[in-house]
Amino acid sequence: MPGEQPSGYGQLQSRPPVSSPPPASGWWRPRAGMSWQWQLTGTLDTSINVEVFDLDAFTTPAATVSSLKAAGRHTICYVNVGAKEDFRPDAGTFPSSVVGKDLEGWPGEKWLDIRRWDLLEPVLTERFKTCKSKGFDAVEPDNVDGYSNQSGFPLSADDQLAYNRHVADLAHRMNLAVGLKNDVEQAATLAPAFDFAVNEECTRYKECDELRVFTASGKPVFHVEYDLDTGQFCASAKALGFSSMKKKQSLDAWRQPC
Repeated sequence: MPGEQPSGYGQLQSRPPVSSPPPASGWWRPRAGMSWQWQLTGTLDTSINVEVFDLDAFTTPAATVSSLKAAGRHTICYVNVGAKEDFRPDAGTFPSSVVGKDLEGWPGEKWLDIRRWDLLEPVLTERFKTCKSKGFDAVEPDNVDGYSNQSGFPLSADDQLAYNRHVADLAHRMNLAVGLKNDVEQAATLAPAFDFAVNEECTRYKECDELRVFTASGKPVFHVEYDLDTGQFCASAKALGFSSMKKKQSLDAWRQPC
């Protein structure tokens, strides 16, 4: 959900590849326990020695993705699929009929009517094409839990399940891996359709056990906490096989990994 901010791009240090190659065909299958960095704002620091970078679809240049790939990294493309962001260049492509209430705490973002896949699919297709054309390996579709929020639409849990599966299928049809962002209540049902999970604050909200379904099948859970110290969550996260770190909610370069 973080807003778009100007980004600069740091120097990528040359290192031997640190992650396994993608399969010969199909999309990338990440493995549980992979190290990662999640940065959506500020001057991008590509010198961090991790296996996976999760970066913004719009502000990350293709050249940066290419450099990371050449250094053996994998890249995840952050894409908002559940809310309209008025600061994005394609904001005008969302029909007004599918735009609902504001996301609390996130100025410039409004929930979408996920029941209208027919209207949203063309927009998301173009966004995923952007990720693919820049060389990303995967997508992180954000705000896939509108049914549990005040969206302005009478969304049901079944509506959300159907939409999230559509999103996963769209990514896979483009040979992109796809992650389930939060939506822990539906994780057990949706895990077979997704390749990894991205979670914010499951320790704080006592929800981490719901994501065990991913690591139990060898899929990573890329997890951050904002308010807790590492001593309050790293031991339990490691026991679950999560890839965890403390981050600032602005999701700039700073990180404190477990």
